[in-house]
Amino acid sequence: TATGRPGPRYWQNTADYTITAQNYIKLPTKYVIRRYGYAPKKLVLTFDDGPDPNYTPRILDILKRENVPGSFFVVGSMVEKNIPILKRIHDEGYEIGNHTFFHPDISTISLQRVKLELNATRKLIEAVTGRSTILFRAPFNADAEPQTIAEVIPVAESRKQSYINIGESIDPWDWEPGTTADSIYERTIRLRDKGSMILLHDAGGDSREATVQALPRIIRELKKRGYKFTTIADVLGKTKDDLMPLVKDDANSGITGPLYDAVITGYFYGNWFLFYVFLSAIFLSIGRIVLIGILAVRQFFENKKTQAAVNPSELPHVSIIVPAYNEEVNVVSTIESLLKLQYPDFDIIFVDDGSKDKTFEIVTAAYKDHPSVKLFTKPNGGKASALNYGISHTKSEFVICIDADTQLKEDAIYHLMACFTDEEIGAVAGTVKVGNENNLITRWQAIEYITAQNMDRRAFDLINSITVVPGAIGAFRKSAIEKAGGFTSDTLAEDCDLTMRILKQGYVVRNCGDAIAYTEAPETINMLLKQRFRWSFGVIQSFWKNRDALFNKKYSFFGMVGMPNILLFQIILPLFSPMADLMMIIGLFGPHPERLLNYYGAFLLVDFLVSIIAFRMEKEDYRKLVYIIPQRFIWRQLMYYVLFKSIRKALKGELSGWGTLKRTGNVKV
Repeated sequence: TATGRPGPRYWQNTADYTITAQNYIKLPTKYVIRRYGYAPKKLVLTFDDGPDPNYTPRILDILKRENVPGSFFVVGSMVEKNIPILKRIHDEGYEIGNHTFFHPDISTISLQRVKLELNATRKLIEAVTGRSTILFRAPFNADAEPQTIAEVIPVAESRKQSYINIGESIDPWDWEPGTTADSIYERTIRLRDKGSMILLHDAGGDSREATVQALPRIIRELKKRGYKFTTIADVLGKTKDDLMPLVKDDANSGITGPLYDAVITGYFYGNWFLFYVFLSAIFLSIGRIVLIGILAVRQFFENKKTQAAVNPSELPHVSIIVPAYNEEVNVVSTIESLLKLQYPDFDIIFVDDGSKDKTFEIVTAAYKDHPSVKLFTKPNGGKASALNYGISHTKSEFVICIDADTQLKEDAIYHLMACFTDEEIGAVAGTVKVGNENNLITRWQAIEYITAQNMDRRAFDLINSITVVPGAIGAFRKSAIEKAGGFTSDTLAEDCDLTMRILKQGYVVRNCGDAIAYTEAPETINMLLKQRFRWSFGVIQSFWKNRDALFNKKYSFFGMVGMPNILLFQIILPLFSPMADLMMIIGLFGPHPERLLNYYGAFLLVDFLVSIIAFRMEKEDYRKLVYIIPQRFIWRQLMYYVLFKSIRKALKGELSGWGTLKRTGNVKV
């Protein structure tokens, strides 16, 4: 390429600035672009736009199998995502050229952008292979026949940087959407004598499958016709070292070179890690959702058979333990609802845990002389101590523990006690529903209770791996509580900790979908986060406290499934899920966003179908499902915050108290 230059000139003019004469000192020159490098009967296979993880490795396999060379003009943004493939191209001896970083039409961008595109990709190639390159091909075939000054100048700029512009002579249009392998093959054969450079693509567009299919046929047919496949270096009469010189030591001296290499490598492996975290999260979640759905449906029908076989006259006496701390808003309505329960033989033991409000005064005024209600107050010691205190004041073999903001459905106790069919059953978990669905926050919680918490307990019932009998409604065999050591105050999730210890004692923990309790859910974001932090932190504490059960065959499914489920799906996976979300967002701006969207769409579809099943089993209004899509997106982000805060607090070894929430008394049964 000869660079055009303006011609300097001088002129003469009169006093009124009329030009009377002008002469060129030096005549201007035009840009001159010459083509060279044609070698009769010699052909070079060149591949643009890669490397691509699907097609480039297959093309490399074909070249190796057919024993022919090839040249790859790589795009920097694709190299970043596929560093091992570029390394393979280099290690297997193929030529590598520069095809810019973002694949722009260089005739439409500034010279500064052209320089940046070339330098960024060159540095990538150097960092990965240890060699530079002076081979360049502009995207969109802009170098083949430059017609305008806008097309010529970027080509001239690349020449200033010592690049050799590699054109194409044989273009079978494999870049054209819908092109078939047959048409690529036929065009290549027909144009075989137009020059030496065959233009093919190993990436870009929707698919390069046709190129991969046509390539072996092209190689074999042209070999049969006496053509030789060679390298660009051979056609130009140069060596590989001329075109791809080794990077000099001073290029990587000091801090800049190694730091750049580290950034490039870190970027690739960071992307790789995020991608596989995303895939792992999606496939593990889909697998879990499907398994939970299958087990929950099976348990639903088995539970129906158990309930039908119970004789009401054989049901035992039971004590309902109601611990309370600053519950003046709910306490009377809670006890009033309990007294209406349809069960022949029960009493209520109310324990005030040193409330600072008027809880005990209010409940005393209302039920002091009621024969079925026993009232106690004690110094504040936490929920666990209040529960233990109440249990110690009953002679009943069975106790039901509820929260002071909870109201039970009239037949809840009957269904709970019907599940104690033999001595090995130590506890039965009831079904908790939100009783104050009056805003978006509480409706989202209602969806979570139905599709996550209650669904999980149904499923884990079948394999005796329920790890939380909820504090809002749970029935226990008193001897099982005592054998397990009672409720303890060393975790914030005393219900989770006790359930785990009961399982470790060899008892069975059941779930009862028909024993329904309505709880007051937090109505503000702040209160929700406060509650969920206590739950999350408590589960982590309980898991750590009972970690000896993890993968311990002694504890059967609880050790081999229940505990790993907490570790994987409640601690590890949620920790990395923000990265998976980040990967999805990044992927939307990548070359194939539909792949990530397909994975995520499959997850959402499965999740939605199983949610429909959950709603059907609990006889809920399907119209609530309209909230599920925003709930799934936003809810997850809130729970990330809660989990990170919980782990931070756990690592610091901190412990909190009751963590009571501000009550509104809006529960409706």
